[in-house]
Amino acid sequence: MPVENKDIFLSTILDSIAEGVFTVDREWRVTSFNRAAEEITGIPREQAIGSLCREVFRSNICETECALRQTIETGRQIINRHIYIVRADGETIPISISTAVLMNEQGELIGGVETFRDLSAFEELRKQLNSSYALGDIVSKNHEMRRLFEILPGIAESDSTVLIEGESGTGKELFARSIHDLSLRAEKPMVTVNCGALPDNLLESELFGHVKGAFTGATRDRKGRFAIADGGTIFLDEIGEVSPALQVRLLRVLQEHEFEPLGSEKPVKVDIRVIAATNRNLDDMVQKGEFRQDLYYRINVMQLLIPPLRDRKEDIPLLVDHFIQRFNRLKEKDIAGVSDRALLVLMRHDYPGNIRELENIIEHAFVMCRAGLIELEHLPRQLVGEIPPATFSTGAVSLDENEAMFLTTALERNQWNVAATSKELGLHRTTLWRKIKKFGIEIPKNDR
Repeated sequence: MPVENKDIFLSTILDSIAEGVFTVDREWRVTSFNRAAEEITGIPREQAIGSLCREVFRSNICETECALRQTIETGRQIINRHIYIVRADGETIPISISTAVLMNEQGELIGGVETFRDLSAFEELRKQLNSSYALGDIVSKNHEMRRLFEILPGIAESDSTVLIEGESGTGKELFARSIHDLSLRAEKPMVTVNCGALPDNLLESELFGHVKGAFTGATRDRKGRFAIADGGTIFLDEIGEVSPALQVRLLRVLQEHEFEPLGSEKPVKVDIRVIAATNRNLDDMVQKGEFRQDLYYRINVMQLLIPPLRDRKEDIPLLVDHFIQRFNRLKEKDIAGVSDRALLVLMRHDYPGNIRELENIIEHAFVMCRAGLIELEHLPRQLVGEIPPATFSTGAVSLDENEAMFLTTALERNQWNVAATSKELGLHRTTLWRKIKKFGIEIPKNDR
C-alpha cells in the first residue's frame, strides 16, 4: 500500500475511536491529532499539528512530570494515569492518559503516542453519588451511619441534650456541628470546649468565666464559654474527663440554666443547648463511682454511638476521595485519586486512630505526591510494611480483587455470618450471596 494510502487508512481508524490520540516526534512537536482529541481539547487539528506538545495539551503535569517524556526516556508505558488539562475555552477537565513510544521499522525511537479520555461525566456522577452519602461534612455509606443520618434532623429539631459516644478520631465534633447547623439555633454560635485539655481550675474559669479580682491575675471580668454560647450550642468534648467537683456545677447549669462566674454570687441565666461527647464508657464510669449518675442521665437524653472506621471499611474509598478533594482545594493541587495498589493498603489497615488517622495519611501522601495518582511510595512506610510483599508481586490489583478482599474481611469480622454481614454493609442478603459466588469466597460450612 502506498505511503499516502497508509496515512489515510491510519487517520480514518484514529478518527473512528472515542479516545483522543496524538503523537509527537523527537522535538516534541505534534505529528497527528485525531477527531476525539479535537473535541476533548477544543483545539482544531490544523492548529495542533506542528505545535509543541505543551502548547496544545496543557496539563497539570507538563512542566514537572510529563508522562510522555517519562515514557520516551525510560521506555516504560504509563496506563490510565489521572490528570487534568485546560481546554481551549479555559475549562479544566479531568482525563485519563496512557503513553507509549513510537518506533520505526528499524526499531529506532522516533517519538511517542498518548491516548486520553474525558472523565468529566464520570466525575459528575461521582460527585452526585458522594453527595447522596453525605450529611454536611460527614460522608458514609455504612448501614449504621446511614441510620444516624436519618435520625439526625429530628434530633437537631428537638433541642434535647445529646451524648455522642465513639472512639477518638471518629468525627464526633462533625456530628455535633451537623446537629447545631440543622437546629433552630443555627444562626447563633456553637462553642466547643475540650474538657480533657485543661486542669480543673482553668476549665472552671473557661466554662463559667470570672469577675475581676476572683483570683491572682484576674484583672478584669471575663465571659466564660457558657455565656458566649448563649442562644446557641455548647459542645463539651471529652466530658468523661471532668472531675466530680466540676460535674456538680455542670449539673446545675443543665437543671437550672444558670451559673455563677468565679468570684461572683450573682447567677447568670443562659439559653443554651448542650451536646456532650466522650470516648469513654460513661455507664461503666457511673458503676465505678467515677461519673455522677444524675449528670449522666441529664446528658444522655439522646444518644449517638459512632462506629469506628475498622467496622465500616466500605467508607474508606469514599473518605479518601473526600479528603483528596479537600486537600486539592487547600493545597492547590490536582491529585486525581489513589491507585488500586495504594487503595488495597488503605483497605487492609485497621485505623486505631480512625478517620483522623486516615486524613493524616492522605495529607502525608499529598506532600509526597506532586500530581496524578497517589501510589504506594507516597504512603507512610510503616503502613505499606503491613502488607506482605507477595500481595503486590502479580502487578496491579483490580477493583474486583479489592472488593473480594473487603467482603472477605467483613465476613471474617462477623464470624462468617452472612445475615450479620449483609446488615453491617447495608447489602441485601441475595446481593451479598451473589458477590460471594462471583468472587469464589469460601465460607466454612458451620458458619453459613
